[in-house]
Formats: sequence, C-alpha cells, structure tokens
Amino acid sequence: MRESRDAFHLAIPAYDLDETVRFYVEQLGCKLARRYDDRVTLDFFGDQVVCHLSPAPEQRPSMDQLPMYPRHFGITFREKADFDAVYQLSRQRSLPFYSDVTVRFEGKVEVHQTFVLCDPASNLIEFKHYNDPRMMY
Repeated sequence: MRESRDAFHLAIPAYDLDETVRFYVEQLGCKLARRYDDRVTLDFFGDQVVCHLSPAPEQRPSMDQLPMYPRHFGITFREKADFDAVYQLSRQRSLPFYSDVTVRFEGKVEVHQTFVLCDPASNLIEFKHYNDPRMMY
C-alpha cells in the first residue's frame, strides 16, 4: 500500500525543455528536481512528473481541439485554500486555461470544483477540490 512518503510517477512528453521548466517551475511553482539533455524531473505537488523531450508533432492541436478525456492528469487538493492558491497563481501569471473553475456533480455527495491548465506540450492538467474529502478516491 502506498504511504505518504511514496511518490506517484508520471512521464509525459515535452517539446522544448526550457519552455517546460518555465511553465512548471517558474510559473506554476513546482520544484525542479533534475535536468538532463533529454528530460526534466519535477516535484509536482509531492509527486514525480518527468517531462521527456519528444519530437513535436507536425501540427500541434489548438486548445479547442484537445479532448479532455481520457488523457489528463493533475492534483486533487484536500484543502480548499490550496486549490484557491494555485488557481489565483495561475490567473496572476496568465497561465493557459483549458477550462476555468467549474462545479461538477452539483447536488451530489461527489460535488467538486475543477479547473484545467494546458502546458506547452498540450498536456492537460486538472486541479480539483471535493467538498467532502471522502470523495477524493
């Protein structure tokens, strides 16, 4: 069973490592753990995201062409204040929003707020907060 000292690991494509570091570290506030010629490893809110340098597609899809499901990743915050802080930071730094804050499953026990950012390689990143912390999983 996973313990709090363990980290989830996710590998995603990146098309420009400088642009990737600027987005995740300088703008979103993640910690740069390591950088190599072909990848960067990030502390993404306590978990590990590795952005591997990949060939860029001939034509990158625009944000309105990206399907949210099934391909996205993110963080579910236990505390509403943490969700709000990342949202405010994202707005202040004019990060690219795929979708602004919305409420999902209104009137149900699994009601939650969510917003989605788009990184430089068109990876979608969802941030969530459930009103009832039992619904996180």
